[in-house]
Amino acid sequence: FQKVARMISFKRVVNMGCVIVPQCTSLPVSRFSACQLLPSPKRPSPYSSVDSERYSSLVKSVMSSRVSSQTPETLKAEDEHIYGPVVKAQTSTSEPKTIHPFLPYKDALETEEDRCGPPARTVLAREQVPSVTRVLQQTLSPDQLFYLDRWKRKMIQELGEEGFKQYSQALFRQGKLFHSAVEDLLTSAGESKNDLEEAEYTPEVQGYLESISHILEDISEVRAIESVVQHHALNYMGIADCVARYRGVLCVIDWKTSEKPKPFLSNTYDNPTQVAAYAGALNSDANYKYQVENGLIVVAYKDGSPAHAHRLQSELMLQYWKTWLARLEHYYEKRWNTTSLRSV
Repeated sequence: FQKVARMISFKRVVNMGCVIVPQCTSLPVSRFSACQLLPSPKRPSPYSSVDSERYSSLVKSVMSSRVSSQTPETLKAEDEHIYGPVVKAQTSTSEPKTIHPFLPYKDALETEEDRCGPPARTVLAREQVPSVTRVLQQTLSPDQLFYLDRWKRKMIQELGEEGFKQYSQALFRQGKLFHSAVEDLLTSAGESKNDLEEAEYTPEVQGYLESISHILEDISEVRAIESVVQHHALNYMGIADCVARYRGVLCVIDWKTSEKPKPFLSNTYDNPTQVAAYAGALNSDANYKYQVENGLIVVAYKDGSPAHAHRLQSELMLQYWKTWLARLEHYYEKRWNTTSLRSV
């Protein structure tokens, strides 16, 4: 073979992805030997066209043990990265179509005698009226459903089906005992402080009661305990834990228990909407001759650490009242659509 040395002439360069391929070129060849082994041409791999960078985030998320870093936003971003952007349908706004008054009466209807009476306890009527809890559960957002389902699957994986069932029953029992103990404390206002300290409660609730002890010192003039409130115009009902004055301001009070600290109002999820729904129902219920503009969410802890008290002043209550009206409309729309499909 003769030695050939030619200058490379580039007629046109074509950009194919990340590879620059010269066309109509002459490559210099020197010291070519027939004794060298010529490698056989490789077969094209079926994975050669795969963009590895495009799937790197997915592989990392699957192989990583830090599952807690996954959120609805990151999962949606990965789906869009792999499958392309998603065309989303228009979602309904959080503004209700119809605004119902939060305070239907301008002036309170109660008398001084009503203020001095015992706490009200209205019992549940035999009417098929959806509860506040049911409406909120049936109108959870996709993100709320995502976190709730993930938490449930994680607990079942750790405890098993039967263990998770027992765990849920234990939480329900603790909450019920806690509410009963708080009710006992608030209705025992005539007893001395020493009598209340000597009262015996089950170990399951002693930590919770210690947690709210500083809150109870600021509560006075209890008006209602575990009492049913019903909004006849909007057709829903609920059971208010307590209506009393907290630091001199009349509030609808909701007692909550938690295994994790909830120092901010945003940590309480739908609880503010629940309190606003109770207050709105109470304000329109003829069984109550007063109006409540404020709310209070008390989060108690089993280890006895000081409970967090989240106050909902009147302006904030009005915002959550609108949120509740929108959720209630959404609930009845879903219910109507389901009934229509069944009748077809």
